[in-house]
Amino acid sequence: MSAALQDVLVIGGGVIGMSAALELQRRGLSVRLIERDGGGQGASRGNAGAFAFSDIEPLAAPGIMKRAPKWLLDPLGPLSVPPRYALRIAPWLLRFWRASSRDQHAKSLAAQAALMGLSKTALEAQVAVTGAEPLLRREGQLQLYDSAASFRASQPGWAARRAHGIPFELIEDDLARIAELQPGLDARFRFAAYTPGWFNTTDPAAWLAHLRDCFVQAGGRVAQAEARALAPEGDHVRVESDGASLRAGHVVLAAGAWSHYLARSLGERPPLETERGYNSTLPDPRFEQKTHLSFADHGFVVTKIGQGLRVGGAVELGGLTLPPNWRRVEVLLDKARAFLPGLNTQGGQRWMGFRPSMPDSLPVIGPSRATRRVIHAFGHGHLGLTQAAGTARLVADLVTGATPEIDLAPFRINRFAFS
Repeated sequence: MSAALQDVLVIGGGVIGMSAALELQRRGLSVRLIERDGGGQGASRGNAGAFAFSDIEPLAAPGIMKRAPKWLLDPLGPLSVPPRYALRIAPWLLRFWRASSRDQHAKSLAAQAALMGLSKTALEAQVAVTGAEPLLRREGQLQLYDSAASFRASQPGWAARRAHGIPFELIEDDLARIAELQPGLDARFRFAAYTPGWFNTTDPAAWLAHLRDCFVQAGGRVAQAEARALAPEGDHVRVESDGASLRAGHVVLAAGAWSHYLARSLGERPPLETERGYNSTLPDPRFEQKTHLSFADHGFVVTKIGQGLRVGGAVELGGLTLPPNWRRVEVLLDKARAFLPGLNTQGGQRWMGFRPSMPDSLPVIGPSRATRRVIHAFGHGHLGLTQAAGTARLVADLVTGATPEIDLAPFRINRFAFS
């Protein structure tokens, strides 16, 4: 079975793919989107809902390998690898270690900051065009530290933010100021940093649904189908999908944690891994949250979702097939109760999602080496929501032949070819 040729076929119905489809459509192209799960049910729907434009520092930072062994050996810690997955992920961890060198970290940080700056501008434009302002909470973020030592250790990261023009307030040994920003926290938190420009969506599932509705109402087509292989054919690309053969002038590969399977059909093998994120959404938290809360020493956040709160985070590098370790959710809730006295954690809806992650924390954005008619847009880790609008603008530039607004060399798919 064969379908008629269209301008662009987007593979992936998450926030990256949907944002790209919208931007391509806005530029006058005919766009069709296919998604494997029938509604973008993955990380784009179950995340913490944060537009984290101030998070420019890559996870692979100098000195992290001194702390990593302790984390990795703790199956319930903020960064862990299930023992049965350790051998498989070893090559990725080696690249992660290399990405944490001072020189490479500085390059990755600069690239991340450029993408964040573009993404913030692009998101504000997307909000205006789609009428999405009612789906935003502009309430800032409070990052909390357990001790003076951990607060001091965070200063290089804040210095980097200052260098890139990100406004923030450092709070040192000031319980009253912290309580002013967020009442009801445990008294252990005397050190913090407040980023007033941070904002969230009221619900990432509602955000994605809104973008999808805008795309469809403007004539976009969405179908449930799983792409199996890509094949360049002259002036178009053929996509083998569930027994059907689809064709398009360009294909955007935005299939999240599954993207590397399709990239292999083009002879490319990006070192894409999966950050498995866990959370629980509490329907009746009985805690009045004023700002997004990040617990820096524990790798998790508490954020408002709808009328409830979502407690989630941590990184489990465990691939796509291992069963969830729901004990991780229990640990997060135990900590949340201790840090937010009075929080009601009963009746929570637990979730685990797959966040596609590259060793240097930078996504893959750019043309395939096999054909410039395939544009890659995957590997955003836990920053997919944040970087979606910016990535969409870059993808549309590449498809239409416009000059991208930032240098895409740091995001090329073959940057790890010889590492």
